[in-house]
Amino acid sequence: MQLDFTGRTVLVTGAAQGIGRGIAHAFAADGADVWAVDRDEATLDATALTAPRPLTCRCLDVTAAGAIDEVVAAAGGVDIAIHVAGGVGGQVGRPVETITDADWEAIVAVNQTAAFRLARAVAPGMKAKGWGRIVTITSRAGLRVSLTGIQAYASAKAGQIGLVRQLGHELGAFGITVNAIAPGFLRTNPTTERQWEAMGPEGQARLIQGIALRRLGRPEDIANAARFLASEAASWITGQVLSVDGGE
Repeated sequence: MQLDFTGRTVLVTGAAQGIGRGIAHAFAADGADVWAVDRDEATLDATALTAPRPLTCRCLDVTAAGAIDEVVAAAGGVDIAIHVAGGVGGQVGRPVETITDADWEAIVAVNQTAAFRLARAVAPGMKAKGWGRIVTITSRAGLRVSLTGIQAYASAKAGQIGLVRQLGHELGAFGITVNAIAPGFLRTNPTTERQWEAMGPEGQARLIQGIALRRLGRPEDIANAARFLASEAASWITGQVLSVDGGE
């Protein structure tokens, strides 16, 4: 898919590794002015060093009040905003009665609240231009029962999808599309590596056999979907969830 994003400013949260890094690199290769943000400075530096073209990196915590607004202002406005930051924050599935408020709020903050804050920060500039793209990386956990067993994660990912649908309706009149991507299983970070190892050889084989294309996903698979949704080819698609999972 040959796409050209020259002249477009792209902001990618969670860009230090895996899906976020793949998306940042893909848009940089397509000519975009990419702003890559993450709280992990060391791996964010690696994103910059391995990029096909120079990009701007900012180390920040997307859950901190005002952090996203500051980077949007520094970028001079954003044309394409992609929220990848999220995950389970090192938590594991436990009985609901053992979950503290802090456990719950930490996962909701980075997955759902940060997605809202990003959309809120970029919407005024996009409205002024009459054009914009917002893409949120959600999860199959938002569409069905989560294999993680983490209540906050399943709820936050479902909340992301609800936000996408609502904002797609609200912002469409301004030439702004809002969509989500629900990836299949990728081995792209320490958390997914632990999940993969915990499956054992038999569980891993069952997982692969349950995928129509008989392979795990790669960051470029998700990046290609994000590039499509940000392009003019997807100008009449909004409020949708695109499953990119190899046919599970």
